[in-house]
Amino acid sequence: MQIPRLETPRLLLQPLRSEDAIQVQQVFPRWEIVRHLIGSVPWPYPADGARQYIEGMALPAMKAGQAWHWSLRHRSDPNSLIGLISLRLGAEDNRGFWLVPEWQKQGLMSEACAAVTEFWFIHLDQTRLRVPKAMDNLASRRISERTGMRLVDTYRKTFVEGELPAGTWELTRDEWLAQRDKG
Repeated sequence: MQIPRLETPRLLLQPLRSEDAIQVQQVFPRWEIVRHLIGSVPWPYPADGARQYIEGMALPAMKAGQAWHWSLRHRSDPNSLIGLISLRLGAEDNRGFWLVPEWQKQGLMSEACAAVTEFWFIHLDQTRLRVPKAMDNLASRRISERTGMRLVDTYRKTFVEGELPAGTWELTRDEWLAQRDKG
């Protein structure tokens, strides 16, 4: 399946490309972005970390039909990458994202999540979306809560910041469809 470009009122979600590594490397290695990401993200971030991730992990998973990765770009400046959002097949970790701090607290990630959640349930025909996260990642938790996700499990997990309390949030297709039909 070709990965489509997605659009929201304020964002362009473009399929991730090798060329995006340059911009990712420029904006991603910041503590406020990486601290709540999974512990396998190297920190300090290596000088070629973005290229390694995109070419060694993201693009092969996209080609295999196991993951879908998009760069986030604001419509006001479509040449500038401001974040990433991803979907992954699997039982426990289906969506991840990050956004540069200068663009946070504007509802942009909620828009991006809505677009990829629709893609997940409608185009990929998945029955549930599960998202693990650090419990103290309040902004990410709020996105899950506002989109009707439920906390279904709590545990400890290793993040870049260290071992922290974590939780898995879940939304089923039926729950998502019911919300969409109400709205």
